[in-house]
Amino acid sequence: MPATSSSVGSGAAGAATFADSTSRKYRYFDPKGKRATHYEDMTVDVQPDPERYLIQDWIISFPNGEGAYVKDATAAKSSNWHAFRAPDQEWERTHYQRQSKIETMVQSVIQNARRAGVAHTFDKAWLKVLQTHLGAWKHAEFGLGTSLMQAQRYGYTQMINNATLTNSSYKLRLAQDITLYLAEIGMDIDGWDDEAGKRAWMEDGIWQGTREAVETIMGASDYLEQYLAINLVFEPLVGELFRSQFLMQVAAANNDYVTPPVISAAEADYERNLANAIDLAYMLANDEEHGEANRQVFQGWVEKHIALANRASAGLRPIWSQPHSKPLSYDDAQAQSLERLDKILGEIGLSR
Repeated sequence: MPATSSSVGSGAAGAATFADSTSRKYRYFDPKGKRATHYEDMTVDVQPDPERYLIQDWIISFPNGEGAYVKDATAAKSSNWHAFRAPDQEWERTHYQRQSKIETMVQSVIQNARRAGVAHTFDKAWLKVLQTHLGAWKHAEFGLGTSLMQAQRYGYTQMINNATLTNSSYKLRLAQDITLYLAEIGMDIDGWDDEAGKRAWMEDGIWQGTREAVETIMGASDYLEQYLAINLVFEPLVGELFRSQFLMQVAAANNDYVTPPVISAAEADYERNLANAIDLAYMLANDEEHGEANRQVFQGWVEKHIALANRASAGLRPIWSQPHSKPLSYDDAQAQSLERLDKILGEIGLSR
């Protein structure tokens, strides 16, 4: 274990022995593996913590005496918040590189589709689905991204904050991609209504359950509740249901080969976000000192957000009847979502 400020009591050179004290690498943490990864070098202990190396306590504190980051920003507790390492090992440079590649791909797909005039070959009923319901979905993605942007501020370590903030960035990117995609193809279609999605999100009963679920997450005061509710519950029950089990499955059957590649990056995004969320939740649920209490907290969050997500999912059922070609029924799609949810929760020792 690395030395802590309380055990050293001095900032003088040589006052304590840290990991790599004899190395020229100047690393003060124990890597998860035999050697530290570039991700660990860029994230571990970047965020200050007076319990580790800040002898002088917090450099910046709020008027009430609290430091820049506090552990009670979440009901969950940990014997060592710094133990978490995100499986995707995403940090600033790798994140920008990945986002840039995705944006290049999406824009290329849209531009090539417009040159070929493929929007005119889409089934007419499917165009209405895209205009109204894909247009509504971008508001869900934007709401979740905004929630995660707020949540990342309160994470106690840079590793937790990185995982939360990259998750936010993926959501906001998808909301932007959908907006630009619909605006682009809309220019080629007579009578296209750019406001249809917003009206559906605000007024259509189909979307009010989803809107309630998203806005409840946005209003949660616990940053880990926001992060876990999105990745462990909302995404499998609502996000994947609509993106994977509807858009990705039904589009091609309605002569649309453009929407799936635009949406497909979001499915890869979620796999990364889910792996990060499961690892963090598993670490906390199996903490030697706080594991049992954390599982009880998580179970309460799961039950609360499952109820909301189920109502959201049920509200979306009528969308499955709107395209002319329906290769996958709503009931089959929902069954896959519930199976996915059970596997996710089972990884952490939770249930629905």
